[in-house]
Amino acid sequence: MNFVKMHGLGNDFVITEVDCWSGADILQPHANWICDRHFGVGADGLVAVGRNGEMDIFMRIFNPDGSEPEMCGNAIRCVARYAFEQNWTPTPAIAVRTLAGPRFPVVNLQDGHVHSVTVDMGEPILRRELIPMQGRGEALNVGIETLAGQFQVTAVSMGNPHAVIFVDDIEAVPVPVWGPAIENHPLFPAKTNVEFIQRMSPRDLIMRVWERGAGVTLACGTGACATLVAAVLNGRSERSATVHLLGGDLFIEWKAENNHIYMTGPATLVYSGSVSLPALTTI
Repeated sequence: MNFVKMHGLGNDFVITEVDCWSGADILQPHANWICDRHFGVGADGLVAVGRNGEMDIFMRIFNPDGSEPEMCGNAIRCVARYAFEQNWTPTPAIAVRTLAGPRFPVVNLQDGHVHSVTVDMGEPILRRELIPMQGRGEALNVGIETLAGQFQVTAVSMGNPHAVIFVDDIEAVPVPVWGPAIENHPLFPAKTNVEFIQRMSPRDLIMRVWERGAGVTLACGTGACATLVAAVLNGRSERSATVHLLGGDLFIEWKAENNHIYMTGPATLVYSGSVSLPALTTI
């Protein structure tokens, strides 16, 4: 398997080409081994990409545990850069088919080189039945109880579910303890990503994340988008802000004129390589 290793703010991916959408199915059983940082290549996710008849390209993602998330904001920036530099698209504006629906990144150039990628992430989803989260209406500061404690959660979907929790001191948050307790809460039938947020100013938010199926990561693009939405809804942020993550910063904007979220951040190539996939065993 030929691949490139790329990352968005330290959220890293093994990206490989496949012929068609269903052609990625053969890779899913290998995601755990490929993403293993000791015995495989090492990554937060395995990404399959290819040209698409209806749109420019498609993208499918597999978590280290083998599950398939609907979307990944950091991965789509990497995929957009990859497709542009492979000359798969005639312009820097790219249409990408994802499990969450179409997404539209634009590669930003500086002196002829990729500087960053801006992605139209679409409209945030706030209705519980669509996130999905049990109950009806919006989930704004809903109290939930877990074995790790009680939390006030604002739920948002960016094509994948997020539970956003505001805290006073981000450094005091035990993400590996609180994260899985909320991810697996019965209120979330498809599980959920979890973001912990400290507000520094109306235009600056600090975020730590526990990703569904991956655990603690250095950054989460869809999580940063969900964070801004939750912050605006709770009166904690303006409609555009910088979200500070362990791996760096993302600029997120929620435009009032079309209700779309726009995410801007880097996409970095690390190296290219090839690997022989091990034989799968059955029990």
